[in-house]
Amino acid sequence: MKVILLKDIKGVGKKSEVINASDGYARNFLFPKKFAEEANDSNLHILNRKTEATRRKKLDETEAAQGLADSLKGKQVKIAAKAGEAGRLFGAITSKDISAEIKKQFQIDIDKKKIITDAIRQLGNHEVELKIYPEVSTKINVFVVEQ
Repeated sequence: MKVILLKDIKGVGKKSEVINASDGYARNFLFPKKFAEEANDSNLHILNRKTEATRRKKLDETEAAQGLADSLKGKQVKIAAKAGEAGRLFGAITSKDISAEIKKQFQIDIDKKKIITDAIRQLGNHEVELKIYPEVSTKINVFVVEQ
């Protein structure tokens, strides 16, 4: 019997997957626990519409992220910090500081978790990667000057 899974089931399949299950397993376990529903024409049609809507939504989000990445590509963020001898900073510039400066300078809100960098501890120019969306990333320059 073909069934559409409504939840992830370990060893069986993922949500929204159409699998071939034995009649007894489907009737006695999957259907009563609402883990699956029968894969008839109407349910398959509903599943196809949902997957198409999800695909379109993901495509729109990817395009929006790509536009944001293009607008930030090659930009320079200037951060002032106190430094000691030989240009070594007191403390460090973290992804939180970079996120706040991007918001202040460009009015673009980037989550600090999407900024891939180690703590910056020296004055000068540093290249930082922004991972905006799973397939979309860009690089910006962070220029650290003495306060």
